[in-house]
Amino acid sequence: MPKPTPKHSPAPGQAPLLRRAPVQQRSAARLARILDACAELLDETGYEQLSTRAVAARAGVPIGSVYRFFGNKRAMAAALAHRNLDSYAARITAGLAALPAVDAPGAIDTVLDAYIAMKRTVPGFALVDFGIPAQAPPPGETREEDPNRRVAERICGLLAATLGRPVDETLLRKVLVCVEATDALLRLAFRTDPSGDPALIAETRALLHAYLAPSLA
Repeated sequence: MPKPTPKHSPAPGQAPLLRRAPVQQRSAARLARILDACAELLDETGYEQLSTRAVAARAGVPIGSVYRFFGNKRAMAAALAHRNLDSYAARITAGLAALPAVDAPGAIDTVLDAYIAMKRTVPGFALVDFGIPAQAPPPGETREEDPNRRVAERICGLLAATLGRPVDETLLRKVLVCVEATDALLRLAFRTDPSGDPALIAETRALLHAYLAPSLA
């Protein structure tokens, strides 16, 4: 029997909770302003106090423009999370392309360093990185798929393509373990030091090299 293939996430840029996808450049630019405003307000007020009205005011658009794309703030934050993942994948791709020679340790460092850079610089990332804060969805909506699995699938595909090896369930499982471990360890590192505790980041890097590099060689 053929082996099952991993499930894939929506294509890059396709946030699942958009009411209407932008079809013109002006509409796409307005959506980008809305998500930028959402990210800024997350840093200022937190997720609980975030509102579509405040986002509209910060973005300088009518409230109807926000509701054209999103039914509520949860959908807006989910779209921001998907944009963050697309940006993360683009950073990884650029970093891998810039390596003089790609090997497993170098590829792992590229993936980790891209994430750390986003933790340090991207607005709203501390609260909404690749998934929205865990809470029960509103009535009539289902909870999004596990964001760490979605991240693992993207990373797995990029690493496999770069290193010339197939994606299989074993590799995906190992990458998912690394994503879960890195998520927990870097949360600790950034709680300890707003810029990320260097010693904890070094321990995270050592763990990833020891666990994942042999599977990528």
